[in-house]
Amino acid sequence: MKENFKIKSRIWIEINDKVLLGEGKVKLLRAIEQEGSLSKAAKSIGMSYKKAWNLIDGLNESVHKPLVIKNIGGKDGGGTTLTSYARQLIAAFEDINKSCWIYLDEQAEKINVI
Repeated sequence: MKENFKIKSRIWIEINDKVLLGEGKVKLLRAIEQEGSLSKAAKSIGMSYKKAWNLIDGLNESVHKPLVIKNIGGKDGGGTTLTSYARQLIAAFEDINKSCWIYLDEQAEKINVI
């Protein structure tokens, strides 16, 4: 039986030597966008609210523009929304990640023909 080699990797974006975005944070941001609420987003991906809050707070403190806007509850309740800056960073991350996987699959083919 012939082996089928794959090359694995994880991508993240750092700012000032600290992780800004990786797959987990992007997953949380995507869930916030879908759910419109940090608590619902955290629950939907199996993360504690405290951890989600800490991640979002850290994200907002790491960059010059906010990524997430938290709306305090009121008559209709609160909510959480992504900024356009967050959407741009997510798109850039996902594009880089996709390009990386394509490249790694191409490189794996070099091994699979041996």
